[in-house]
Amino acid sequence: MQNFTEELKNEITSRPPANECCKLAALSAFIRTSGSVIVRDGFFGFELVTENDKTAEYFAEIFESFGISATSSSSKYDLLSGRDKHVFSCVNEKSDKLLTRLGIVGEDDDGKYLNFGISGKLLQKKCCKKAFLRGAFLGGGSCTLPDEDSYSRTGYHFEVVFSNKITASDFSELLCEFDILSKLVSRKDAAVVYIKSKEVISDLLHIMSVPESLKKLNKIVKLKDNNNNLNRVNNCSVSNIDKTVTASVNQVRAIEIISQTVGLQSLDRGLFDVAECRLADKNASMQELSDRLNISKSCLNHRMRRIMEIAKTLQD
Repeated sequence: MQNFTEELKNEITSRPPANECCKLAALSAFIRTSGSVIVRDGFFGFELVTENDKTAEYFAEIFESFGISATSSSSKYDLLSGRDKHVFSCVNEKSDKLLTRLGIVGEDDDGKYLNFGISGKLLQKKCCKKAFLRGAFLGGGSCTLPDEDSYSRTGYHFEVVFSNKITASDFSELLCEFDILSKLVSRKDAAVVYIKSKEVISDLLHIMSVPESLKKLNKIVKLKDNNNNLNRVNNCSVSNIDKTVTASVNQVRAIEIISQTVGLQSLDRGLFDVAECRLADKNASMQELSDRLNISKSCLNHRMRRIMEIAKTLQD
């Protein structure tokens, strides 16, 4: 059975970018999150890793559209995940030129260098910014939802893992452009941008144009909110019942003290009627007693407090 991360990635890959500018943005994000840049024979290239079959096919086709053959060259079994990892690489003149075009490799008077910041040239259009978000998630993202049966309000988690803090910080800034506030934390040798708010995750999935995944998220949010509200009501009802039972026990005890000491006949007519009515039905609520006595609830409370005071005086 697929987890939510797989479902989300499969939905993203079902709609490949049509424009060249969006393909470049997606590629840049994927390379920065899914593998590493390598140098061989003077050329910059890359080695990329993914567990998702459709993600591997998705980017292999994009690479091919730029004349680069980067189909999966090997597959190795991962003991932790229990799944095959697709590994594909390319190191030649074409990969060198592509990485330069993606802003991953820069060049100055001292020669070529690795650029960790996200190139602003790739993100001039809104569609390209969205493509970068989707590409980053395909390369290093995960999203988990809480169990439907749990009453916990937590369990929503969206994150994208980067190899360095510079890229992660730029990614956080990109999210801010869509009014998406995230947090950045170091995890071992990686930098992680994450979100835990279900409302913010919902907004982000909307921006990433994944309607089916968004629908599933909203369904779970609604279900859990309903369950939490029901649980809250039940807890409130139980609490009210406990208070009612405790009050009734104390009232009956006070009436019995008066009865065993000076007798209920010592009470005036109003208090006597209340005492007699309570003893006749020890489980009745105050509202039920006031209805039977044909007096207001506030009047009943006043008389019951008077009975409690008399009993306390007799005890002292």
